[in-house]
Amino acid sequence: MDRNAHRGELGDFLKARRMELVPAAVGLPDTGSRRRVKGLRREEVAQLASISTDYYTRLEQGRRQASHPVLDSLARILQLDEDERAYMFELAGKDATRPRRRTTQKVHPQLQRLLDGLVTVPATVLNRRMDVLAWNPMASALLTDFARIPEKQRNYVRLVFTDPAVRALYPDWEGVAHTCVAQLRMEAARDPNDPRLTSLVGELSVQDEDFRRWWGAHHVAVRGMGTKVFRHPVAGDLTLDWDTLTSASNPDQQLVTWTAEPGSPSQDGLRFLSSWAASDASPETESSR
Repeated sequence: MDRNAHRGELGDFLKARRMELVPAAVGLPDTGSRRRVKGLRREEVAQLASISTDYYTRLEQGRRQASHPVLDSLARILQLDEDERAYMFELAGKDATRPRRRTTQKVHPQLQRLLDGLVTVPATVLNRRMDVLAWNPMASALLTDFARIPEKQRNYVRLVFTDPAVRALYPDWEGVAHTCVAQLRMEAARDPNDPRLTSLVGELSVQDEDFRRWWGAHHVAVRGMGTKVFRHPVAGDLTLDWDTLTSASNPDQQLVTWTAEPGSPSQDGLRFLSSWAASDASPETESSR
């Protein structure tokens, strides 16, 4: 079978698999309107895979080659078993071997020591996809008790979109969340083969309509510095400047700090929060190692 025939078979296979799925199976809402086609629409599959509808349509029509990350996303969205996944990759002319599992990142010792020394400044260590690798008690007091969150779910973007308490911290939640998506989109361009980032995007695309729409808009931003307004349940309204310091020895790890303008009410609020955090300190809220 020649390459064009393989592409035609791939398109037929993708169409058959999407027609077997109902929206509820992939977390899409049932609008109640009658669907003209059985199963998922092309645009729904494309949206969940974070690709354009035109790109996906060309795949089904045999007019476009698919990359390994796109095929991985489609295998997840179409809920393929191992045999179906291997067959799809064979038709696409790709190696079906899953990418090598990446080891869990550990905080660089120098960053950990710096983090431990910031007793009055909220600070976290994030990797590029914004997993929270470490934090100090002030960060737990400001944002959330990270120790209570399973490690695999301890991601700042996920928390902003899925944790009601974290969402309530930001009066301008939409602006904060939109920036998170733009920063994550930039990282996806830098490392398109990161399976955990692909999984995170797929999960949030299914769960949140705003994330799905903003991800599809392809806006990008670099994580650097800025100002955020918090409405904290203990410390009240806080206007804090955040800054990102990248480790020279490990550029994949960044220290993010929140500080207040000297003499401002927000600085007083941080001092109060520091006292509150110290009085409420427990082994679970100590910095992660």
